[in-house]
Amino acid sequence: MTVDKEKAIRAIVKSAVEGYASGFCDKHISELHNENGVINSKIHNIFISALGPEIQYYSALVRSLDSSLGNMLETMAINIAGINYDVTQHVEGVLYGEQRTYIAKILEEYKRHARVPAICDYTGIAKYSNENDKITKRHESDYCLKDPENGMHYLIELKIGGDLDNKKARSEKEALLEQYCILTNTLGSEEKVKIYFATAYNRYGEGNEWNQGRVLQFFSKEELLISSDFWNMICKASNGYDIVIDEYKKNANLIISALNKIKKAYLPDSNRKIK
Repeated sequence: MTVDKEKAIRAIVKSAVEGYASGFCDKHISELHNENGVINSKIHNIFISALGPEIQYYSALVRSLDSSLGNMLETMAINIAGINYDVTQHVEGVLYGEQRTYIAKILEEYKRHARVPAICDYTGIAKYSNENDKITKRHESDYCLKDPENGMHYLIELKIGGDLDNKKARSEKEALLEQYCILTNTLGSEEKVKIYFATAYNRYGEGNEWNQGRVLQFFSKEELLISSDFWNMICKASNGYDIVIDEYKKNANLIISALNKIKKAYLPDSNRKIK
């Protein structure tokens, strides 16, 4: 990775954290006297409010933090990908009925454990192209990346923690396979298209084996980009993950400061700081 690209990645991470910390703080403080605000609305849940104001505060804040932080990471990753790839977030084109039927067939076999997911399961699906049975379809995509250096296309579904139930895992694979068909039909070749299921962090701990069973029921390990593999890919560098995490940690104090401001506003009698 060049020095300029590393600086660009660090600048994106820093800007994302700064914007997130400021926006998160402003949002919750602006809702301080709004009974329908994210935190205050917990008073309407008697089972939470009966536990006291601190529990009411933390239960609402943590849920809001987890959700909004995930949205920030998704946007940040898209901006980083834009340094190295042509980025779009949809595919549109022809999808053949025979392809949809074949996709349904292999997904059902995955569901019944009659087939172990593998890339070869759908290699060659472009041949199912009956011109008398086709539709034009558009799919929104988390990431549709094109590498301008080699023409490769990558279709990526990102779930921050990767925690999916069976129904969601199946639907995510179905959507990716339909996108794969649409894109390969448009390009006229399958050689330059790959699909991936990705996570922003390893819910089992960085460096540990990632084994969320529901996902592995529908995705092969070759289709996974878990934590560092995902960040390394979008940074197009073997140390991309390390750069992103290092810069994030350097600026994490901004989020901590925002959380302390929110806590002071909602719990003025508490002198303890979030660490």
